[in-house]
Amino acid sequence: MKLKPAPELTVAGWLNTAEPTSLADLRGQIVLLEAFQMLCPGCVSHALPQARRVAEHFTAHGVAVIGLHSVFEHHQAQGSREALAAFLHEYRIAFPVAMDAAGDGGGLPRTMAAYAMQGTPTTILIDRQGRIRRHSFGAVTDLALGAAIGALLAEGDPGPAPDGSDPAMACTPEGCPAP
Repeated sequence: MKLKPAPELTVAGWLNTAEPTSLADLRGQIVLLEAFQMLCPGCVSHALPQARRVAEHFTAHGVAVIGLHSVFEHHQAQGSREALAAFLHEYRIAFPVAMDAAGDGGGLPRTMAAYAMQGTPTTILIDRQGRIRRHSFGAVTDLALGAAIGALLAEGDPGPAPDGSDPAMACTPEGCPAP
């Protein structure tokens, strides 16, 4: 099976990050891309809390989490940067979130179309080489997502974290891993 390269994100702006992020910048890390709308019940009740848990548990192991707010309905209610910023604050979403660029002629947002997403939530896993390894519409169980992330992590040693620290040497309240 030939793996497809992940298209670059086409966005109108970013929240929760000082600098715009690109998939090229994240090469060498596993990327969880979570497409959502703030008025999507499955996104609010399942996908975003799950993405937040992935960020809490896997960031130190070389997994980057990015939210993609892809508005394809109810534009007046959820299309503004201010509304999204308030939503992210209220739901305590701290990982970077991109605002998908509007589609041509009112069509699907551009990144959503490039990934052929069927709707929201959509969970996409991208490997260290920038290839799509999982593309799922709707709720994904924690166990299935954790297993998929674990399989990608097992494919190779991520080496030092981007800040130069060794994730294997990071102590947590649960314990300190041996080198």
